Amino acid sequence: MAKASVTFQVLEGIDRGRVYCDLSVPVTIGREEGNSLRLNDERVSRFHSKVQVDGDDYILTDLESTNGTRVNGTAVQIRRLRVGDRVGVGRSLLLFGSNEEIAARMASLVGATPTPVGGPEKDPLPVQPLGDQSTLAGQLDLNLDFDVNVSVPSRLTNDALYIGTKALPPLPLKMTPSQAARLAEILDYLHQGLTQATENIQAKDDGSQVSLEYNDWQRVLAVQLLLARYLRLVADPPELDEK
Repeated sequence: MAKASVTFQVLEGIDRGRVYCDLSVPVTIGREEGNSLRLNDERVSRFHSKVQVDGDDYILTDLESTNGTRVNGTAVQIRRLRVGDRVGVGRSLLLFGSNEEIAARMASLVGATPTPVGGPEKDPLPVQPLGDQSTLAGQLDLNLDFDVNVSVPSRLTNDALYIGTKALPPLPLKMTPSQAARLAEILDYLHQGLTQATENIQAKDDGSQVSLEYNDWQRVLAVQLLLARYLRLVADPPELDEK
């Protein structure tokens, strides 16, 4: 029998964009060396949590960590993991499962042929320490509750893009036509992903709450994952493949 393995993809945190593929179970998650999945996060305990196999189930256990472990936003001590679950440890958010595994579960729910939610599986990004980064995004107000339809025209400065009085991270300046086209293509691709994921939202009659089907929720997470990987590639560009 093949040894069980798991894949985690980092959605949020200093390690966002990294993919930890085919980790042999049991897997320990923590801040120090000796963990199968080591995170550069000071709010993650030295040995924070553990994933092990019990029959056909993957069991996540919190190892009495200081800040606790969350699955899909809920604090847990022990929980059965399903492909597509989000595991929160410290300031980091991990997606459980590879693109193929998530696509297979999505297909099983609708009886379709699986297609990886993030596109064809690529080689994982290298896992290596990353120093602190200071970005404008980290200095701005992240409250996204603002009116995108204000009558005041958008205003771009060297430091920020303003929609009304809301300061947002600025667009790159003085791009070549090729760079502008590439950026527009990326943004359009991500926009289409969110559009497809949210077109089937169901809302309560009073509009106070909305819900998504599992497959649509995974499409939202796929966009989040793609953004995380783009951010890492911008910060740590790989060598260009000339093939």
